[in-house]
Formats: sequence, C-alpha cells, structure tokens
Amino acid sequence: MTTAADASGDEVRPVSEETDTARTDGGARTSGTAANGHGAPADGPRTADGRRTGDEPRPVEGAPTAEAAAGAVRGSRPRLWPEILLVLIGYGAYSLVRNLVPTDHAMASHRAYELLGLEYTLNLDVEYTLNRLFVTHPWVAIPANYFYATAHMIVTAGVLIWLYLRHPGRYPAYRSIIFATTMVGLVGFWLFPLAPPRMLPGFTDTVINFGTWGIYDSGPTASMSNQYAAMPSMHMAWSIWCAVAVIGVVRNRWVAAVAALYPVITFIVIMGTANHYVLDAVGGAAALALGHAISRSAFRVGALALSPRGGRLG
Repeated sequence: MTTAADASGDEVRPVSEETDTARTDGGARTSGTAANGHGAPADGPRTADGRRTGDEPRPVEGAPTAEAAAGAVRGSRPRLWPEILLVLIGYGAYSLVRNLVPTDHAMASHRAYELLGLEYTLNLDVEYTLNRLFVTHPWVAIPANYFYATAHMIVTAGVLIWLYLRHPGRYPAYRSIIFATTMVGLVGFWLFPLAPPRMLPGFTDTVINFGTWGIYDSGPTASMSNQYAAMPSMHMAWSIWCAVAVIGVVRNRWVAAVAALYPVITFIVIMGTANHYVLDAVGGAAALALGHAISRSAFRVGALALSPRGGRLG
C-alpha cells in the first residue's frame, strides 16, 4: 500500500497498488483514475473476464462473416430441377440397360453353380441356410420381402434428399459416387448375367411362397425385370453407400449405429429371400469402391480443368 498527497499537501490518502497506470504520449506515468470527476478507470469499463471493452476481437477487413459463410454454403446447393431430372434420367437408364442384359438361362444357371462351388470352397455358402430360416419363419420372411422390394429405393432416395437439404456442401460428392457405382453395376450385369439362388433347385422364392408383392419374383411379374442382373448386388452397394453417407456427416452415435445396421440387415435379407449370393454382396461393395474411385478422379479432372494455374492444382 502506498500513499499520495492531495493538492493542499495536508491530507494523505491511501492509493491501491492495484490501480492501473498508463503512459502518456510523452512517456510520463499518469494516475489510473480518469479526470472525469466520476472516479471511473481511465481505460474504460471492463468485461466480466477482465478485458477492456475495446479489446474484443474485431473482424479482419475482407474476411467472410458467419452470415456470409452460411450464405456461401446455401449457395453451394445445386439447383433442384436439374437434380431431379438427373435422378430420373439416371434411374431410367439404369432400368433400361438392366433389362437389356442378355437372358441366357442355361449360361446364367451354369455361372450360379460355379459361384456356389467357389463359395463352398471358401466356406461362404450360407445362402441355403438363411433361405430355410426365412421359409420356416413367416414373420421374418414376409417383412423381408417388402424390405427387399422397397428399402433400396426409399432409403437411398431419402438419404439423397437429406444430403441435398441439410448438407448441400457434401451432396454433390455423394451423389456422384452413387451414380458412378450404379454405372459400374450395369457393366457387371452386362458382362456377368447370373441366375439368383431362387431359380436353382432346393431354394425357395419367398415372394411366391408367401404370396407377397415383390419386384424380382420368379412368377408372372418376373417379365417386368431382368432376372439375371444379380452380380453385383446393387441392394448391397446402395445400402453401404447410405451408411457411409450418414456416418460421414452426422455426429450422433445412435444415428450412426442405426446407419451401420442398415447394410447388415440388407445382407441378411438378400440371402434369406434367395435373391443374391454372398459373392454378389462382395461384388456390390467392390462396385461402390470402384464408383468412389471414378467419382474422385472425375472431380479431380474437373478441378484441373477449372484451375486458373494452367491446369495445375496447389
């Protein structure tokens, strides 16, 4: 504690050691009390954490504000109608090409037996066991039939719409991946027509067995779709894509866990309903990986083409 005399020189008053002093422009030290007649600190009021009110961080000139950044994200969303048109054209082309796949039943069945033989060698042949499990448990088979017929479209479209609306910055990349994956699948259908298990003796078509609706059953509605477009499994590829997209964006662990379960359920369903083999599912995962590589390469080529540095990035 120090003391200071007032103007008369008679009275001595204590001066707190905590009183701030500041240098004037001439270098002299002045009292920490402002000469404003109110005893307010010369450096002005302070915030709760002790900083002067004038010390708050100021935005750098020319730097984007939070509002501008949010606007940029919103601005990155592709236009809606071209996206809808793209999806419709893509799915139409997928359905058309899929149904143009060669339909040589003898060849497709021969390949099916070869595939089962390979799975037997690798101890992967679980299709028959799962199919019998479904057949003997209608409460499993009937929901599985509807799941197989609808989920791959509803869930995939739902994830695409969710990405478009809630995460527009991530949407173009994921949309390109699934489109490239689907094109890879079409090539696989054309090069490797394959009879599904339900067409082989010993397996049961659960749609016909339980009289439910299905898109790829072996009955009268079979003529509406090519029955030999089984390798790779697009049900598997699209379900993995959905899981990867959701897990890659969300932060909620429960949502991520549900997303991770979706391809697992799809795997069991496509086997139990006798629509695919284990290696079809492996092929679906491989198609997704190849689709991702193609999409990534396409984005890089596009970035190189638009680069202002003569086609060089970085």
